[in-house]
Amino acid sequence: MADYAEACRDLRIEVPAYYNFGFDVVDEWARKDRNKLAMIWTDQRGNEKKFTFWDLMGLSNAAANIMLKYGIHKGDRVMLMLHRVPEWWILTLALIKLGAVVSPGPTMLTPKDIKYRIDLGQFKMVITDMETAPKVDEIYSECESLMSRMVVDGSRDGWISYIEELTYPAPVSHKLIQLPGMPRTRSTDPMIIFFTSGTTGEPKMVLHDQSYPLGHIVTAALWHDLRHNDLHFTLSDTGWAKSAWGKIFGQWIQGAAIFVYDIRGRFKATEILPLLERYAITTFCCPPTIYRMLILADLDKFDFSELRHCTSAGEPLNPEVIRVWKEATGVTIFEGYGQTETVLCIGTFPCMESKPGSMGKPAPGWTIDLHDDDGRPVGIGQEGRIAIALEPRPIGLFREYLGSEEENERSFVDGWYYTGDKAYKDEDGYYWFIGRDDDVIKSSGYRIGPFEVESALLEHPAVQEAAVVGSPDVIRGLVVKAFVVLTPGFKPSEMLVRELQTHVKKVTAPYKYPRLVEFVGTLPKTISGKIKRNELRDAELMKFQNGDGKQT
Repeated sequence: MADYAEACRDLRIEVPAYYNFGFDVVDEWARKDRNKLAMIWTDQRGNEKKFTFWDLMGLSNAAANIMLKYGIHKGDRVMLMLHRVPEWWILTLALIKLGAVVSPGPTMLTPKDIKYRIDLGQFKMVITDMETAPKVDEIYSECESLMSRMVVDGSRDGWISYIEELTYPAPVSHKLIQLPGMPRTRSTDPMIIFFTSGTTGEPKMVLHDQSYPLGHIVTAALWHDLRHNDLHFTLSDTGWAKSAWGKIFGQWIQGAAIFVYDIRGRFKATEILPLLERYAITTFCCPPTIYRMLILADLDKFDFSELRHCTSAGEPLNPEVIRVWKEATGVTIFEGYGQTETVLCIGTFPCMESKPGSMGKPAPGWTIDLHDDDGRPVGIGQEGRIAIALEPRPIGLFREYLGSEEENERSFVDGWYYTGDKAYKDEDGYYWFIGRDDDVIKSSGYRIGPFEVESALLEHPAVQEAAVVGSPDVIRGLVVKAFVVLTPGFKPSEMLVRELQTHVKKVTAPYKYPRLVEFVGTLPKTISGKIKRNELRDAELMKFQNGDGKQT
């Protein structure tokens, strides 16, 4: 991608009538080159495994044969809750090959969370590990749709043992058994269900079809700038859509190898730095929170000579982080935007100038605009709802919210998909994130996005984490309130409150500073790590209604 305008004009991704990522990508690479590396896996103890595409073809075929043995066929829904172990990739490929619908979930789910997902999605099988299995046992008898359970790393009463099935009574064939009438998968067939993170309510089911991996060509080839001989490392859990962004689809379509770091228990971000050096990682993607932690280390101790491209998404990065990272590594961090419902749809691409804090410009193949509450386009510099045109429908956009017609009607309106996020566009066409629709604070006639205030607070050395919400006020309607987790070594004080307020006034605009600051030990988060601002807002409203709020 040498020229942004040219790519927007010329990029075409052909979607065939029949498509299957397992057969058409992984198996094709395997046949072209039996020795082509697909994955390097390691854990925190230093254990290491390597897999070629040929390995993954055979292993996924064997796993698919086991699935067939236990009645999993095209269209059946299977929940997959595994740590970052090779079996996650093997079983995901197996289910895709069969045309089954896989739903990745984090191992941190509680029994209540698991039951909610199984009942809502009518899942037929759950695949997990020995550590998580007891949580499934706790609710198994209450889930009518659940017919079988599989554990990948041992044996357990009432469970299918993946390890035993592979070897007993004889090794499973690495050639996929083609049962009579086994149908091919159309590109429009359902493939994967992600659950949203649930920051503003119960998680919703997001359905993507078999063409979804093709949408990640934009994510991997254009945004990650991947080439066939790269080793790419995206730091994310296997239970969320970010794994699809950086740990399987677009990367393998490009022929790049992925690096997987299996994290268990306590984790320090600085563990990542020697891995970047030791494995000669060429392209790297992680959340802003991790970058902020990484720059606290002595980066000069590490050799980043092979690292050539870095990306980040999820929230804006403060310019200071980007500056320090580039000084140490020589590499700029390119920001981007997307959702569980999309692939990378707005991004800063290598051929573009990077504007720290900006999401970038609409990805080639995506027509995006900003609308007011009535669906009318807004002007340069004006806040608007991010709207994605449905004609032509971009490849990689989800099909629907399963089982939620109300949510579909709210999101798909008059030929547009509304993401629920707000942004503004500058005179150069760059988009700047403001916040979720519900998060924007309306105070004294001003509209204030929490991300901008939070980013300003995070630039202060005393602030480790921050969440900003609107707190009810008799005079102003709402005032900006910041909940701050302090960096170790700093203590709460009125002087520090004033210092933070002054800092925000200087970094942003005077009217955006937090009139209220509350120091807290932790912030409420979803299991994916996203801040639950709605809980903080609700608590502030409750205090105000009870007369406990000390507003100024």
